[in-house]
Amino acid sequence: MTDAADMPAAAPDAARPKLSLRLAAPRGFCAGVDRAIKIVEQALEKWGAPVYVRHEIVHNKYVVDGLRAKGAVFVEELDECPGDRPVVFSAHGVPKAVPAEAARREMVYVDATCPLVSKVHIEAERHHEQGLQMVMIGHAGHPETIGTMGQLPEGEVLLVETPEDVAALDPRDPERLAYITQTTLSVDDAAAVVEALRARFPSIVGPRKEDICYATTNRQAAVKAMAPGLDALLVIGAPNSSNSKRLVEVGARAGAGYSQLVQRAAEIDWRALDGVRTVGVTAGASAPEVLVEEVIAAFRDRYDVEVEVVETAVETVSFKPPRILRDPAA
Repeated sequence: MTDAADMPAAAPDAARPKLSLRLAAPRGFCAGVDRAIKIVEQALEKWGAPVYVRHEIVHNKYVVDGLRAKGAVFVEELDECPGDRPVVFSAHGVPKAVPAEAARREMVYVDATCPLVSKVHIEAERHHEQGLQMVMIGHAGHPETIGTMGQLPEGEVLLVETPEDVAALDPRDPERLAYITQTTLSVDDAAAVVEALRARFPSIVGPRKEDICYATTNRQAAVKAMAPGLDALLVIGAPNSSNSKRLVEVGARAGAGYSQLVQRAAEIDWRALDGVRTVGVTAGASAPEVLVEEVIAAFRDRYDVEVEVVETAVETVSFKPPRILRDPAA
């Protein structure tokens, strides 16, 4: 796919104002999202349509609609799936009870949980085996939070979202605690909660390696680098995408004059951008590059655009799909 920064500019037009467009790098798809989408596509190739997917495979309407057109059927609960068709579990992860029920029903299922989310699940189980009660830093109701908390028996994971929540915690034993985090949080917000946890529970055990994933961290760092001096920041992503919403918040805090979340170019509030001269564009980890190109094209229809790429990291991470969907010799 052609990088949006390399797309030819529209012909100069004296009637159009000049605009500096800063394009964040890295942006868009992360390795876990790319893997999850490929899992659904390969499941369709292997078993044919329909293939059922429990919850949106990733939080992006464009991606979900594209897979639906190929024969994927998206449902919220396992009991909506027939027993004779394959089911894929979303990249966000599921409680242990879900694959257990699928196995009981003798269903063919494929787990598309991001390996970095699975890492958090393994951490939680390891701490539980050592007799520690878990504190999870995350957003209530988010599928990843539900899936992670569902790895352990009820009551073994206490959920906090803010430093204020820490003050209200009532653990079984304040000396026997460990914490984990949702992978798509604001790095700064999570650090504030960790600080509050360590202040109240000095013996609390943290993860061996940071739980917030590399893609979330890198996309937030890119926004922080380009936000100062921006008149506006557009984040391409879904309203139910945690990592995309965090990018909007990070941009606003880092100095962008105006931050807006849009799913596609059609949602851009052009009136709010009236008079801007410098705009930043990034995309959440579940937003494909084609939507970035669409937004840049919309700007070129209205402005004489000069694109500058702000690169703060180069990502080389990749994950293989499960062996059930690969050549056994691979």
